[in-house]
Amino acid sequence: MELQFLGTGAGVPSKQRNVTSIALKLLDERNAVWLFDCGESTQQQILQTAIRPRKIEKIFITHLHGDHIFGLPGLLSSRSFQGGETPLTIVGPKGIKEFVETSLKISESHVSYPIIYNEIDETGTIFKDHQFEVVCLPLDHRIKCYGYRIIETDHEGELQVAQLKELNVPSGPVYGQLKRGETVQLEDGRVLNGQDFLGPAQKGRVVTILGDTRRTPNAEQLAKDADVLVHESTFNQAEQKLAKAYFHSTTVDAATVAKKAGVNRLLLTHISARYVGAEALNLEKEAKKVFKNSQVVRDFDTIEIPLPKTKES
Repeated sequence: MELQFLGTGAGVPSKQRNVTSIALKLLDERNAVWLFDCGESTQQQILQTAIRPRKIEKIFITHLHGDHIFGLPGLLSSRSFQGGETPLTIVGPKGIKEFVETSLKISESHVSYPIIYNEIDETGTIFKDHQFEVVCLPLDHRIKCYGYRIIETDHEGELQVAQLKELNVPSGPVYGQLKRGETVQLEDGRVLNGQDFLGPAQKGRVVTILGDTRRTPNAEQLAKDADVLVHESTFNQAEQKLAKAYFHSTTVDAATVAKKAGVNRLLLTHISARYVGAEALNLEKEAKKVFKNSQVVRDFDTIEIPLPKTKES
């Protein structure tokens, strides 16, 4: 599992940062990519990466401001041109379907795959399968805006092969049965319960990706004990009044959420174009004073999210 940042700027693109888009790469988990927001030129950014548009399975939109959605029509069309045939789901606020369908209709663009729309009516769990659950809550922005909490299902414990070998259990299909927790009888008459030969379950990962927002309790709820929190940081702390007026967050706002929620790592994005060079580094320094494990990300940064370490008993 990896996060790759395709755009980390706020409002308008700059020479240093494109507008918002984040790829959650689940290639090992489900051979797919989930995209969070799709600002202008997202498909151009993708060309600089190893991401293949046909691998994009879901696109989650936080809100309908242009710097978060203007890249959708082009990306959807290119996915079709590049051989994408599998269905794609777009999740977002009411209006996202109209925006996409109107853009494709007026431009006479045709896609070769079904687009499934999930316009958010009720918050809470909006997706769940055997691997992942996605929880959505509203944030505090000028228009309807959401944050997403991606929860990975816990991994089953590893089969204790060394223990089986000590008991002279021959390898083969029986190992698969034991791995599934089944009870099996060996040729010599011994009966083994697979549950006795499984290590502890490996806790799944939690990733929280927030849209534009002021400080709100829902942000802390979504981020609770997350392995990674992606939080907007449009302004520095000196611009706190401006941030509040424009319904955005400062570095200290984001770091405070991370600290209160008990997250492991904070990634700061949606950086105003006014902060370049040393000024961008100062944003990170401000955040670290409140929450040490903070990082201002740049376009194309890739962040690996390892499985949490299992505590020894």
